[in-house]
Amino acid sequence: MKVSTKATALIRELQSFDWNNLGDIESIGVWPGVVKMVIAVALFVVCLGAGFWFDIRSLQAELTRWQTEESTLRSELEQKSVLAANLEEYKAQTVQMEEEFAELLRQLPSQTEVPDLVDDVTETGLGSSLTFSRIELDPEVAQEFYIEQPIQIEVLGNYHDFGTFVSGVAALPRIVTLHDFAIEAVNNRSALQMTITAKTYRYRTEVENAEDVNATP
Repeated sequence: MKVSTKATALIRELQSFDWNNLGDIESIGVWPGVVKMVIAVALFVVCLGAGFWFDIRSLQAELTRWQTEESTLRSELEQKSVLAANLEEYKAQTVQMEEEFAELLRQLPSQTEVPDLVDDVTETGLGSSLTFSRIELDPEVAQEFYIEQPIQIEVLGNYHDFGTFVSGVAALPRIVTLHDFAIEAVNNRSALQMTITAKTYRYRTEVENAEDVNATP
């Protein structure tokens, strides 16, 4: 009975209260207790809801950040996985390139081996039934990474002999390239004369590189 009486009294207070007075903060002292309690509860709920909303926003931002980092890490992991899978292939390719490079170096004559190469070219020509009118070294031509050594050659023979000579030079163990060849008839002779430039190459030594650096103004 007492609870019912109190509830009835609270309802009457709410019904009798002029809710338009809520805007008058100065009269808050005369507001019924039940109104004050309702407003307090409402404010508490609003503050609790606002705090909860801001917490949710903060958690969402944190979740988004972690999702972005996860995506970045996953992408990096996939890239590293691909690299790891191809690492052995890369190593094999590197070894092969080093072997091929070393083989090319072996085919390039050193400075002291150029006279021997001239002898090899001469022997190849004589073995092709050619007669040498001239074979001599031109001055070396320095390139950025190597030294070019031209060799001027003049020989007498026929087309078949010339072909045999060119094939023989190409088969030498050292790298030799042939350039600027010309074939012409020789007066009062049945043979033909071929003029050709052979070029061999060698790598620049560290001393030669240092000399070029010092000579650069």
